[in-house]
Amino acid sequence: MTDERATRAGERARRDAPTPPPSLPPTHPLPTVPLEDAVSRQFRLLECTARHFEGQQLFEADAGVVPGLGRPRTTARVEAVLADFFGAQDAALVQGAGTGAIRAALAAVLGPGEPLLIHDAPVYRTTEVTLRGLGAKTATADFNDPAELRAALASGRFRYAYVQHTRQRLADSYAPGEVLAACREAGVRTVVDDNYAALRVPECGVELGADASCFSLFKLHGPEGVGLVVGAADIVGRVRADNYSGGGQVQGHQALDALRALTHVPVLWSLQSRAGAEAAERLAAGEVPGVAEVRLANAQDRCLLVRLDRPLAREVPDAAARHGAAPYPVGSNSRYEVAPLFYRMSSSALDDRPELADWTVRINPMRAGADLVLDILRRALRDVYAAHPLPRPLPHPPPGTDAAPAPQTPQPPQTSDAPED
Repeated sequence: MTDERATRAGERARRDAPTPPPSLPPTHPLPTVPLEDAVSRQFRLLECTARHFEGQQLFEADAGVVPGLGRPRTTARVEAVLADFFGAQDAALVQGAGTGAIRAALAAVLGPGEPLLIHDAPVYRTTEVTLRGLGAKTATADFNDPAELRAALASGRFRYAYVQHTRQRLADSYAPGEVLAACREAGVRTVVDDNYAALRVPECGVELGADASCFSLFKLHGPEGVGLVVGAADIVGRVRADNYSGGGQVQGHQALDALRALTHVPVLWSLQSRAGAEAAERLAAGEVPGVAEVRLANAQDRCLLVRLDRPLAREVPDAAARHGAAPYPVGSNSRYEVAPLFYRMSSSALDDRPELADWTVRINPMRAGADLVLDILRRALRDVYAAHPLPRPLPHPPPGTDAAPAPQTPQPPQTSDAPED
């Protein structure tokens, strides 16, 4: 082979070589609640309920703008229970779920064009819409870097900082409590997005010292569209004053429905965290062929990020659905979601790491155990890989020749433990 032909062959080999798979970054999952602590939380919520409700009131619900309250009496009682439970001065139930709660809190505290300190990371899409609609002038600091955060806080530019409790970037490592403490020390007040964190972690934002926590009760098995702002009396009072319309109130039956759901959520989420940890450990040990890496992460809700050894992740949700998985979220832990969720990574995570889209599947056990999660994944990968068989390796030509070998019939990948249907 001449030097020129060898050079061309080398160029072709480099061009045709498969792109190396991306690696999952190290993740820093938030702490979870042990089962016994979750049981204690459930009991404490009922103790708070008993302080604010007489027995028969738990079976009654009113509606309307009650004079002197501006909202249903039942709604006011549930708000008192939740303020008591989270150790806050006040709480307001709002329409619009978590997005509505964040929007209501930020509208209550920000003036037009006022600077707001946020983490230097892709913003969750619905929050981005809220910030744009309010005309907020955001400025960023890397919350993972305490020195950079302190410098931003010391600038004197900010009255408020906005903190997302769960991770915006997969590699985020900041402890929300430490970020809130730094803000407090600098005299900067804080609004926390506690979606996917409230009742899943030992302490949500307001319990860690934030001025307001905002989250969806739909994501805590409550009714559609109900959110909560819980925190300082001046912020919650402004939220309530802004929401004076009768059509904007959370009616009494919605409030009671949300409270009933919350009574069992702590235990459910503790069990879910335990199932996720077990599934991650077993996948890391190689129990399912085709899995190259696995991470536990708070990418929105706490979940498993599973990187495959081939770029076929986009096809896995549909294949998993044929074996009983949920192929897309409803509220990412709503009352409707009981089967394990097999889905793509969140949009904000992909904004940061777009190269993972073809390689990585997000899995949330929901109410299932690790056995079912792994069984569905094993069956789904078998189906997807069978539809995209790898070619059998081609033999090398005899020394001294450069003739291309005859093409071989593609063969499916061999797996020793593929289950029977």
